[in-house]
Amino acid sequence: MAHQIRIAGTELSFACEDGQNILDAALKANIEMPYSCRKGVCGNCAGKVSAGEVQCSPQASAEATPPGEVLYCQCAPLGDLEILPAAWKRIEPGARKRFAAKVFRNTQAAEDVNILQLRLPAGQRAKFNAGQYLQVQLPDGSRRSYSMANPPHESDSLQLHIRHVAGGQFTQIVPTLKAGDVLEVELPYGHFELREEAQAPMVCVAGGTGFAPVKSLLDDMVKKKIDRPVTLIWGGRNRSGLYLMSAVERWQKLLPRFRFVAALEDAADAQALGGFHGRVDQALQSEFGSLTGHEVYCCGSPGMVNAVRQASEQLGLAHEHFFSDSFVPGPAA
Repeated sequence: MAHQIRIAGTELSFACEDGQNILDAALKANIEMPYSCRKGVCGNCAGKVSAGEVQCSPQASAEATPPGEVLYCQCAPLGDLEILPAAWKRIEPGARKRFAAKVFRNTQAAEDVNILQLRLPAGQRAKFNAGQYLQVQLPDGSRRSYSMANPPHESDSLQLHIRHVAGGQFTQIVPTLKAGDVLEVELPYGHFELREEAQAPMVCVAGGTGFAPVKSLLDDMVKKKIDRPVTLIWGGRNRSGLYLMSAVERWQKLLPRFRFVAALEDAADAQALGGFHGRVDQALQSEFGSLTGHEVYCCGSPGMVNAVRQASEQLGLAHEHFFSDSFVPGPAA
C-alpha cells in the first residue's frame, strides 16, 4: 500500500510504498532533497515530519540527527505524511547522463591518493554544479561515488581524487588504470553546492580527499569572480596528506580575501607549514571565536563532519548554514 507524502507549504506530494524510505521515494518521484551517504551516518538528509508518523531504522545515527528531526534516508511512513525538508528541488528528467569516460592521466599525488583525469567522448559535455559528485559503475553493476574536483566550466573532462581504501574493490585497481582505459560514469548527484546569492564569510573544512569538492567550489568562485571572505581549513595526518598545495597557492593569488590553515596531526609538519597541530574541528575552534553570520562547507568522513558540525554550532553557526558532504566507503546506496 502506498502512502502520500506532502511537502509542507506546497501542493506537491509523492507516493511512498510500504517499507520504502522517504528519501528514496522522493528521488523516485524526481524530487531531490539534501542528502549524501544514504546510510544514516552523515545527517545531511535530516528534516522534520510536521504531520503523521514514521518508523526509523536503528542504523540512523543519533549523533547526526538534530533534535526534533529525522533522517529521511532511514525512515519509512506509517501512513500519510507531511514533511518539512531543509530544501528541495525538482530533478529535471534526463538531467543525469551516462558517459564512457577515458582515462587521460593517472597521477599518484600521495602515498594513498591518486588524481584521476578523465576525458569525455568528443563533442560531449557534462553538466553539473560545483561540489556535486558522480557514480562510477563497476563491471559487477555496483557503484562508487566520487566528487568532481574540477569546476563546471571544464565540462569536457572530470577530475577525481581517490583515496586508497584497504580491500576496496575499485580503489585497489585505480593505481593500475592507464591512459585509454574506459570508465562508465553517471552524473550529477548530490546537493553540496555553493549558495551564490549569499555574501556571508565562508569557512571550508576538508579532511583528506574531502578537498575535491571544495576545490571545485573555489575554482568556480575564481571563474565567476565571486568575492567573499574564504577560510580553508584542510586536515591530514602529515604534510603529504595536503596533496595538491598548488591549488591552494593559486587561490592565494586569485581570491582577494582567501586564508588557508593547514591542520596536521604531525607536530613538526604543522610547525613547518605554519599551520595548526591537531584535528580540523579543533583548528576551527582555535581560528574562530564566533561563526555567527558565517557559512560552513565541510567535506570528509562522517565522524569528521559530525565533529565539525558540533564545533560550528558551539561557535554560534545557524544549523541551516552548515553544508556538508560525507565520504562513506563502499558501494553507493
